[in-house]
Amino acid sequence: MLRWHRDLIRRQHAAISRPKRAGRPPVVRSIRTLVLRLARENSSWGYLRIHGELLVLGIKVAASTVWEILQTAGIDPAPQRTSTTWATFLRTQAEAIIAADFFEAVTLTGARLYVLAVIEHATRRVRILGVTAHPTAAWVTQAARNLAMDLQDAGCRISYLIRDRDGKYPALFDTVLADTGITTVLTGVQVPRMNSIMERWIQSCRHELLDRTLVWNQPHLLRALRTYEAHYNTHRPDRGIINARPLRPLPKPITDPAAITHLRIRRNDRLGGLLHEYQHAA
Repeated sequence: MLRWHRDLIRRQHAAISRPKRAGRPPVVRSIRTLVLRLARENSSWGYLRIHGELLVLGIKVAASTVWEILQTAGIDPAPQRTSTTWATFLRTQAEAIIAADFFEAVTLTGARLYVLAVIEHATRRVRILGVTAHPTAAWVTQAARNLAMDLQDAGCRISYLIRDRDGKYPALFDTVLADTGITTVLTGVQVPRMNSIMERWIQSCRHELLDRTLVWNQPHLLRALRTYEAHYNTHRPDRGIINARPLRPLPKPITDPAAITHLRIRRNDRLGGLLHEYQHAA
């Protein structure tokens, strides 16, 4: 019994004096955050590609550590993350996308008029291509020609036009645009969200103009739409572009306390007071 007790004490002393084996050091939070960011911003990158990018940045971690970070965060392997969503496509290609759509307006006599408009995804600039009671193939094709010339004169490099499958668009509409290098992208059947930016603008146009205007005839509607187009492009802030105007950036903030204390703002009315625009008095 005494011998057994001495052996036990000897083993305990040996365990205490034996140097402990170093385990894997904990991952710094900033590195974990960076790994997750790289995975989020680059859906086609696997853990080895992310590991290589870290080495390029001078951050030395094991590839297995990167794999564990992704697994713990529930991020799928790269082949399962490479599919590009429609929203991602719209964001990444915004500079090269315009969208088109028809919408209707009714006059006081009950006549139905059709409006064709387009909007640039990047700048949110709107163009009213025309108003007609009879959107014939010839009329819509000419509108496409006018749009192509307008884009060329403005120096816009557009690659895609999004539209729905409305029968008002003739084959020549897409052909005219294709001749200028613009590919037509059709939305899904009854999926208005695929053309959400255009649909949102039409809602604004209805709420701020059409629902508050008695349309006499086609020329009257066109004049009102042209005025709203100018208001929208040059004055109305758009939340989609951080409250800038499509054709005018936001001014620099006023930093002079005296100027802020004595603000002199005047109002400019459009369409008989239907639209209000505010600016500093001279």
